[in-house]
Amino acid sequence: MDAPAPPAAGPGLPAIQALAADDMAAIDALIRRRLASDVVLINQVAEHIVSAGGKRLRPMLVALAGRATGQVGARHHQLAAIIEFIHTSTLLHDDVVDESDLRRGRSTANAIWGNAASILVGDFLYSRSFQLMVELDSMPVMRLLADTTNRIAEGEVLQLLHVHNPDTDEAAYLGVIERKTAVLFAAGTRLGAMASGADEAAQQALYDYGMRLGYAFQIADDVLDYSADAQALGKNLGDDLAEGKATLPLIHAMAQADAATRARLRTIVEQGDKGAMPEVLAAIRAAGSLEYSRARAREYAAAAEAALAPLPANEAVAALRGLARYAVERDS
Repeated sequence: MDAPAPPAAGPGLPAIQALAADDMAAIDALIRRRLASDVVLINQVAEHIVSAGGKRLRPMLVALAGRATGQVGARHHQLAAIIEFIHTSTLLHDDVVDESDLRRGRSTANAIWGNAASILVGDFLYSRSFQLMVELDSMPVMRLLADTTNRIAEGEVLQLLHVHNPDTDEAAYLGVIERKTAVLFAAGTRLGAMASGADEAAQQALYDYGMRLGYAFQIADDVLDYSADAQALGKNLGDDLAEGKATLPLIHAMAQADAATRARLRTIVEQGDKGAMPEVLAAIRAAGSLEYSRARAREYAAAAEAALAPLPANEAVAALRGLARYAVERDS
């Protein structure tokens, strides 16, 4: 397949972060304030994962979508905090399911406090996000977020069904991405527009942008598991393989390989054999699977950029374009 052109240039990540800095400071303050609990363990676990850093991409999308369509205020900040709480709860649960011990370069909560604490604090964050939703007193907001959270849960179960399953194909893989990653991106961008009073056309444009960006981001993330520097990535390379997850680079390699190599790769997926990483990398390189996967990510990034066409030209829209480029060019 011909590699698509990268999305139109926008500002780089530092400029985007600078544009959203005031909003992000307010969002971070709100997150920390609303994390507070009388239960000490909740505070410890929540502080551990929140203080781990990360780029806060999902709440930033809420703020930028709001700025792209109007003014941003406290309502946007609360919606952004809700999105981040939902995301953080999924991280806590994912690390238990995946038996992960490293995230963002530090020990996972389950590695420190155990699986039970991680699951229960994840539940706390889900419930806190719904408390924040109710405070906004908006049925459209609650409907969108409830539907989104339900889709994420479906995605978690779908992914579980595909673990150690070498028959997972690209369509099934994309179905998991849509539910586990893309729907939360899309909810955030639509909510930002809703809070700014944007019309349905603008809301839909930003929803489509968020959905396509989510696909681009996750595919690029899965490429990094086979190509990045472990220290920059902040997790162990080959974790997807060890967990029995066939992501796009491996799915493509299996589809392109000769019969003997395909049979070997199937066995590796079934066993979650991280020790076979050199064999897998050789097959992925021979098939051009990293290039294929990067091209697919660029397709989604370009589609995300195209979805912004109906919106007026302004700094926030330019920043959203820049995030489409960042999603597929990052190294961590």
